[in-house]
Amino acid sequence: MLIQFSLRNFLSFKDEAVLDMSAIETYKEHEYNLITAKTGAKFIKAAAIYGANASGKSNIFTAFNTFQKIVSESFNSVPPGEKIPIHKYFRPFQFDSEQNNTELEIVLMINGSEYKYGFEYNSSQIVTEWLYETISESKEVRPIFERATTLSLAPDIQVECSAYSDQIPQETLVLTFLSRLKLKNPVFKRLYREITGIVSLTSRYYQNPSFIESLLTDIIDRDKQSLLSFLTAIDAGIKDIEYSRRDKNIYFCTSHEDKDGKYYKLPLYNESEGTIKSILVFIHVKKAIKSNNTVFIDELNAQLHPLLLKFIIDLFYDKNSRAQLIYTTHDTTLLDQRFFRRDQIWFVEKDMSGHSRLTSLAEFQLPQEGTFGINYLAGVYGAIPELKEFKFKEGD
Repeated sequence: MLIQFSLRNFLSFKDEAVLDMSAIETYKEHEYNLITAKTGAKFIKAAAIYGANASGKSNIFTAFNTFQKIVSESFNSVPPGEKIPIHKYFRPFQFDSEQNNTELEIVLMINGSEYKYGFEYNSSQIVTEWLYETISESKEVRPIFERATTLSLAPDIQVECSAYSDQIPQETLVLTFLSRLKLKNPVFKRLYREITGIVSLTSRYYQNPSFIESLLTDIIDRDKQSLLSFLTAIDAGIKDIEYSRRDKNIYFCTSHEDKDGKYYKLPLYNESEGTIKSILVFIHVKKAIKSNNTVFIDELNAQLHPLLLKFIIDLFYDKNSRAQLIYTTHDTTLLDQRFFRRDQIWFVEKDMSGHSRLTSLAEFQLPQEGTFGINYLAGVYGAIPELKEFKFKEGD
């Protein structure tokens, strides 16, 4: 379960920004929007991030995606002439005379224990790296390892891991290196799986046929009825979905029924972008809810009707669900206290210097009247475009 993700000096975020999934105890509304951990701590199931175009809200998603890629790729061999992963993924704030290091950190709860893991890097090396565990019963915080000029290891992994200390390249994460080894202590493999297993979907993802082919064939083979039930629930008009293989290519088709009960087949890619996106989102959401995983989706509202957006979010609010959804959006239809708690809503605003800032709605003194959405569009929380007067002139 995701507790926090923070970033510093990444794209438009020069200063530290922290996305915190911890629930605020004083808010008593919408208890079904929360996950209760074994420790009694509560965490939100869904977080929505709002902001104007070019405000930097998608940069939070990009930072998380970059964090995952560095964790998964930092120990990969690189062909001659290609950039090492940390060089490729070093994207600091550009409007500055100095290029400082980038820092990324995650806090996860795994099997009742809290793990804080992060690293600081530049284009050539991992500068610092750390992993701490908070024991749920005692609340004791212990360092598992700390890396700076040297690598410091906890006593329980010292004997097993110290022999590898000098073998870890400067551009490789300790976590990535140790997760590839057959060690008795499972913490590194477990944390690696948790980080890389979080689903992060870009807006371009839905336009890539290879993703559709890899996921849709499997769900048609294994769980087609569940998909059809979902498509019926969202009124997509699809009665069946099939695929065939010809000349090493995969062809998908859907079946529709007319008013006389006659069925007609339609190539899947003739369906609307919203329908195709809905299918892919459903596949990932179903897997996340089944495995209590986290899904991070950029521009979730794009191509989706507001009611369909609410339908998807409500899937996470099932009382038995411990899955989480984080998404960026422009849609203000659901920006309402009837659907969200204040600690579930976040805003990104960029100042005149090009710095993005992430702020929770919980930080604002709320007006007595108006919904969250009305107040947002009125500029109460910022994070909206500052539109100037503009007119087309004759000849333009």
